[in-house]
Amino acid sequence: MLGTRMDAAVLAQTDWDLVVIGGGITGAGVLLEAMRQPQARGKKVLLLEQKDFAWGTSSRSSKMVHGGIRYMAQGDFRLVRESLHERERLLREIPDLVQRQAYLFVVRGRQFPNRWAMAPIMWLYDAFAGIRDHQWFSKARLSQCVPQLSTAQLKGAMRYTDALVDDARLVLRVLHEAVLEGGQVCNYVQVNHLSVHHTGGFDLSVYDALNQTETTIHAKKVVNATGALADALSGTEKKVRPLRGSHLLMAHHRLPIESSLTILHPRDKRPVFVYPWMGMTCVGTTDLDHTGDLRQEADCAVEEVDYLLELMQREFPSAHITQADIVSSFAGVRPIIASGKGLNPSQERRSHSVWTHHGVVTVSGGKLTTFRVIAHDVLRTLGWIDENKQRALRDTHERLFRHDVVFPNDLGNPKKAIEFNPTFLQTLEWIVQHEMVVHLDDVLLRRTRLGNTQRNGGQEYLPKIRTVCQKYLAWDDARWQLEQARYLEMIQTHYSLPKTHT
Repeated sequence: MLGTRMDAAVLAQTDWDLVVIGGGITGAGVLLEAMRQPQARGKKVLLLEQKDFAWGTSSRSSKMVHGGIRYMAQGDFRLVRESLHERERLLREIPDLVQRQAYLFVVRGRQFPNRWAMAPIMWLYDAFAGIRDHQWFSKARLSQCVPQLSTAQLKGAMRYTDALVDDARLVLRVLHEAVLEGGQVCNYVQVNHLSVHHTGGFDLSVYDALNQTETTIHAKKVVNATGALADALSGTEKKVRPLRGSHLLMAHHRLPIESSLTILHPRDKRPVFVYPWMGMTCVGTTDLDHTGDLRQEADCAVEEVDYLLELMQREFPSAHITQADIVSSFAGVRPIIASGKGLNPSQERRSHSVWTHHGVVTVSGGKLTTFRVIAHDVLRTLGWIDENKQRALRDTHERLFRHDVVFPNDLGNPKKAIEFNPTFLQTLEWIVQHEMVVHLDDVLLRRTRLGNTQRNGGQEYLPKIRTVCQKYLAWDDARWQLEQARYLEMIQTHYSLPKTHT
């Protein structure tokens, strides 16, 4: 359990050995792996998050634990190999959250890669993972599996497997594990400034958003794992190129597919996924430079909606998908380490980077799948492990998740549709008691995905949700009205179609 949230003023009374800034998958992974090392015994380690856990990129990814076939075309074999090793580990250890999924890479005439170019790529992909499950689907077999797919110049598809996940629930699962290992976490505490303390260590000037107070927290060591915001606290020249990726969600019955499809967009030949997720059909992603305020929620732009709908209408013409079919949208900002070469966004590598400045260790970039590997690089830079230990951790068969946490059934199951029923309300009761909920959107957009998978964020269900929140969170009527207004504004602004598409 994540425990009771402490005010920043209370946290300031402790002299922390390590503070990890950032409550996405990277920060959560660093906290967990740090607590598992012998050097952590007797040490006080804290994670701070400026918003809610998984608020940023880690709740708005493409929901995939995967190796990344397209990274092989960039020659990034190390990243793919690491990702596939980690994918298989997560599939073994937390099959309730990370579930193997069939993928179909659609091949059309005069397209590259074609069947023969894909074959050696898939052989190597499977070899890295230690499995063999790829095969060629003929045009007839593919059309049988996906009858609404256009047959124009269709040759078939290469079938392989990766995995689906609820990314926010993965972050929370890692945080639960880290807390059980002795770490502490706190959300809605923003670190505004870092300075070297005259007696050693660092002073962190923080703002507690709940009671709107400022205070100073002291730490001997600091890890800046703030993703797209990493440059703000690193103290070095900018290294991060924020790239936005947007997705559209529609009812499954409008496009009932069971396998995830990888399709090259007719406009620019970028791979776009169309896949089942939580009872919906999801299409994404885009890849654009994000120029908005990184401390504010990202949202799907008009041109991104048009781009994704263009793919749907071209590839599934008989389905007649229009903007009216879109239930919701979501957009995340990827923290890509910039090459400085002016590359097209999709050509930038997805590798992570770790660097230091005046003792502050900053980490950014990387993939959801490789959070454990990223954490080991951070710990080595901190001096908590050496090269030999890092190698041993990479190859270990020791379980990553070794504590038994009894979660409600199907919470975070990426293949199960969310239904608003008595069981959901029981799950809600568990969440608000055990997962450090501060706002209504914490519950409906990250702890559960009701807000993502229902029109208008599930507004019709709010009266019953109100009863649970008021009972367990002690929200009076005035607080509920504020939370409801905040949530509905968020849904309209950041999780619905842009105004010109409504």
